[in-house]
Amino acid sequence: MAILTPRETVEQLDKYIIGQHEAKKAVAVALRNRYRRARLPEQLREEITPKNILMVGPTGVGKTEIARRLAKLVDAPFLKVEATKFTEVGYVGRDVDSMVRDLVENAVRMVKDMQLKDVQDDAQANAEERLIDILLNRDKPKKAVNPIEALLGSGQSEEKLAQERQKHRDEREQIRAALLAGQYESQIVEIEVEEQPVNTEGIPGSEMNMNDVLGSIMPRRKRLRKVSVMEARRILQLEEAQKLLDPDNVNAEAIRRAEQNGIIFIDEIDKVAAGANANGPDVSREGVQRDILPIIEGSTVNTKYGAVKTDHILFIAAGAFHVSRPSDLIPELQGRFPIRVQLDSLTREDFRRILTEPENAVIKQYQALLAVDGLDVVFTDDALDALAEAAVAANDANENLGARRLHTLLEKLLQDVAYEADNGAPHSVTIDRPYVEEKLKTSAFVKDINKYII
Repeated sequence: MAILTPRETVEQLDKYIIGQHEAKKAVAVALRNRYRRARLPEQLREEITPKNILMVGPTGVGKTEIARRLAKLVDAPFLKVEATKFTEVGYVGRDVDSMVRDLVENAVRMVKDMQLKDVQDDAQANAEERLIDILLNRDKPKKAVNPIEALLGSGQSEEKLAQERQKHRDEREQIRAALLAGQYESQIVEIEVEEQPVNTEGIPGSEMNMNDVLGSIMPRRKRLRKVSVMEARRILQLEEAQKLLDPDNVNAEAIRRAEQNGIIFIDEIDKVAAGANANGPDVSREGVQRDILPIIEGSTVNTKYGAVKTDHILFIAAGAFHVSRPSDLIPELQGRFPIRVQLDSLTREDFRRILTEPENAVIKQYQALLAVDGLDVVFTDDALDALAEAAVAANDANENLGARRLHTLLEKLLQDVAYEADNGAPHSVTIDRPYVEEKLKTSAFVKDINKYII
């Protein structure tokens, strides 16, 4: 885990998210408390649980991005789920335990990726040897006997045997040199690959793949594929890397990371809160809250990798709470989110900064995309002002999409520019205020009256 002070964490988040300083401070302190807890004696460490966070604010203001960036800062397993995907026990749908299982899956992928990098050199060498074997024998009968084994059984002299061994080594070295020189890259070879299991995720009531249940009893079937040498190298290298990993070690480390460093972001928590006047067919709404409660309080969930304790997983819940209020959540669940932060709606100044300041700013993204076709897109200051004003106007007139509104506006604004761009000589286009107002007059400044039509 990266060791950052709360101030350093906020500085890192500021590179990607504009404003929302209170929310950043809350998650930064929660992150630092994990480091502090890890430094305590074991007996005291087990008594200290994370202080879960409830973020309240409209869509598109940075709730999800704050949690996602926080997890990336420390390489922590992260999962985003929508509370509306879960149903009360007894109803058809996903049970709340699946969020923990999904978190562990993400942790396993993280640990595998990390350990695969450590064995990359050995895997590359082993894959190269297999590839040489394939290229060496591709023109020979499939059931041909190894030439050295044939000589051993034929009673040939030691001298003849040594000559054949040397010839075999020379052939391998010639192929190796040709491989390194890239001479075989486009040639087609036949390799054996494992069939991919059928993914049953998303089927109601199916939380575990049958291949995982029967994997130790029935090995996966293999089939022959014809691929280029370039593709074969990639496939064989991945296979060899997987062989070098210790599954038990991977699973144990993944469970440890999920339990100690995992972050689960539960979005749309307001959709399962019963508002003061809430009624209707969603009878399982409060039941979902009660099912989520033991997971957040601390329980043990069985996964295919082993039992996972949720006591020290950090839970961050978020919702707009337009219809309901945080107080409409059941009291027990409210108590499990002791830190509550209010995120502000975005202002014109916020939109102006979002366009250019973050490292992943939307303007930078579009400029990079169009630069591929040799097009240099330049935005004047007044064009950026006009875009910010258009975003505010569009959000006021229609649904408030927050910063996501900028993607809609920029797609409309740059549609003709992107259409006309090609791979010809480099050229430049300047976007100014008149251009913005002309292109967006029908989408940003005219109020949408469809919402008022019954």
